[in-house]
Formats: sequence, C-alpha cells, structure tokens
Amino acid sequence: MAKSKTPAKRARRAEANRLRNKARKSRLNTAYKKFEVSMQGTDIEQTQDNFIKLISLIDKGVSKGILHKNTAARKKSALAKRFNAEKANLTQTAE
Repeated sequence: MAKSKTPAKRARRAEANRLRNKARKSRLNTAYKKFEVSMQGTDIEQTQDNFIKLISLIDKGVSKGILHKNTAARKKSALAKRFNAEKANLTQTAE
C-alpha cells in the first residue's frame, strides 16, 4: 500500500477506473453476443435493434477510452458488412 496520501488516492482512483472500464467492456461483449445470437435468427427487426445498440456502445467505448478509434471503425465496418449481407439474404429468401 502507498505510504502517503497522494499515491494512496491514485491507487484508489486507478481501482475505481479499472472496475468502471471492466463493466463497460463487459457490456460491450454482451452486446456482441446478443448481436451474434440475433444474426442466427430470422427476426430482422431484432437484429437491427441489436446492431444499432452495438454500434452505439462501440462509439461510447471510443469516447471513454476503452477502444481505439481505428479499432472501433474496423469493427463497425465488419459488423455493418455482415448485417447488410444477412439482411439481403433474409429479404431474398422471403421473396
């Protein structure tokens, strides 16, 4: 443990930040999983809702310093490509 007030406070703040970042990463991973599960189904509305929520969480992760902006851009691009392909596939199958 730190011997003076300033390092002790920094240690407390670092722990609080670590827990906050862990919660945000967990929320992001949960959103990824929900999106993956909805991609397997046939409900395009639910998949689109999950897609929008996931994109929003990725953007929030960038603003909070959880993800690098280029990493987020790459992930969003890949997700959009998959979502659009699945959406086209479902609409083609429905016809």
